[in-house]
Amino acid sequence: MRTHQPALFAEDFVFLEAPHWRDSRLWVSDVFDHTVYTLDSTGSRKKVCSVPHRPSGLGFLPDGTPIVVSSKDRRLMKIVGDSIVEYADLSGFASGDVNDFAVDSQGRIYVGNFGYDYDAGELRAATALHRVDPDGTISIAATELDFPNGSVIIDHGRTLIVAETWVGRLTAFDIDEQGMLSNRRVFADLGERQPDGICADADGAIWVGCFNTGEFVRVLDGGAITDVIQLEGHAISCTLGGEDGCRLFCTSYRGTLDELVARKRNSVIHVVEVDVPASPASGG
Repeated sequence: MRTHQPALFAEDFVFLEAPHWRDSRLWVSDVFDHTVYTLDSTGSRKKVCSVPHRPSGLGFLPDGTPIVVSSKDRRLMKIVGDSIVEYADLSGFASGDVNDFAVDSQGRIYVGNFGYDYDAGELRAATALHRVDPDGTISIAATELDFPNGSVIIDHGRTLIVAETWVGRLTAFDIDEQGMLSNRRVFADLGERQPDGICADADGAIWVGCFNTGEFVRVLDGGAITDVIQLEGHAISCTLGGEDGCRLFCTSYRGTLDELVARKRNSVIHVVEVDVPASPASGG
């Protein structure tokens, strides 16, 4: 098992989710600062837009249009310049705050939600993964998921991987030509590690931010862990990018949960040079 020494890339954020590399820039959602940013290769940031109801998952349609989750009001928003426009209203479908998503090559979006009111302290409940089609149709793609979180599509569009945070596993589905999911199976059992955001590399391995342990791990189908990055605090999410696709950008919260509740600006981005580049189908 390999270990890596991360380098600090940028700091002074509140809580960074859903990093994605696109057009030589790193895109991130600062959930509790209600802002989407881009950063250049030196770590210099630029505000893209505000998302009043908490930005979370980020991704891009096949034509390059950026989509961001508006979590608390359970919508997907299209980013147009420095503004947001509703793309899909999931408030009548999702049973909790909308979270992360993955986009396939046809523009279908597979999006998860908490499943219950986490902020109000409700009891955990299983929930559905929804699919938003390019024509606006919203349907249930899968059921009985336990806090579906980070998502990524691998195998040239044939497999969807979803992190189920509270049960410590990555779950895989086959995707058919119509976008239907089947053959649900465990991609990796992470034990006590709680997976948050994920990304894929060109070999089909998944990099996972493990929130409770502060680790980013690279895991293979079946659960073998090949690489570990240990950070201070709580690991959140990651993406592969850079000019060669071999820079792993890792977002974390370098503080306590009480400090997060107080909105202390302890969220940071680290970067690690890795050997295997981003998967072309991973959205990174």
